[in-house]
Amino acid sequence: MPRKSPSSLKSRKYRRVLLKLSGEALMGGKPYGIDPEVVEEISREIKEALSDSGLEMAIVIGGGNIFRGVAASASGMERTSADYMGMLATVLNALALQNILEKHGVSTRVQSAIEMKELAEPYIRRRAVRHLEKKRVVIFAAGTGNPYFTTDTAAALRAMEIGADVILKATKVDGVYTADPVVDKKAVKYDELDYLEVLQKGLKVMDATAISLCMDNNLPIIVFNLKKRGNIRKALEGGRVGTIVRVKGGKK
Repeated sequence: MPRKSPSSLKSRKYRRVLLKLSGEALMGGKPYGIDPEVVEEISREIKEALSDSGLEMAIVIGGGNIFRGVAASASGMERTSADYMGMLATVLNALALQNILEKHGVSTRVQSAIEMKELAEPYIRRRAVRHLEKKRVVIFAAGTGNPYFTTDTAAALRAMEIGADVILKATKVDGVYTADPVVDKKAVKYDELDYLEVLQKGLKVMDATAISLCMDNNLPIIVFNLKKRGNIRKALEGGRVGTIVRVKGGKK
């Protein structure tokens, strides 16, 4: 890989980031499962963002494209068992993403909150940080390892544990809106939000537990459209992309 110029290195706004991917992001146009072409595109985006060798990236991935615990619970399945099944779905997604990333030459480790040593490392914070320092992408799977907690909460928790500067929340729309922009054409996009605004208005950024964790630790969240090529890198460079959630009047 060619060495980056000093000006390129200065353009990077963050040193260590956590990228939150939903399981649905891997489906593409499919009704469920994993679309290999979509995973290829996401992997190319991540590799492009990592072309600045100083960046450290961790990823938390959901499992809604395979199994959603809350939905299964609503259909009559016992919630704890349903949530554990959802955690296992995130491991499948993590292994798929790892496989494609490594085909693109990105050194990757999967750490699971549920021990399955034949497939992934157990989650150990100090080991995860060491991988990041060695410029390996660390994919955190199986959520927090506990039922009743979402992968949004896992993303907030892991981001704070590894000392991330920001959470990049990848979605299918280009930010946070007053209403669902797919349904309501009059919906207005927010450029910036305070954590309390998100909670008080019930905006679908992340669940309330995750938002509260980020608020208590002053960890900013950037919500952006994953489908627009170059958006990950643009967010990392501090460009105007999506919606940022932070303390209003905080550092730019």
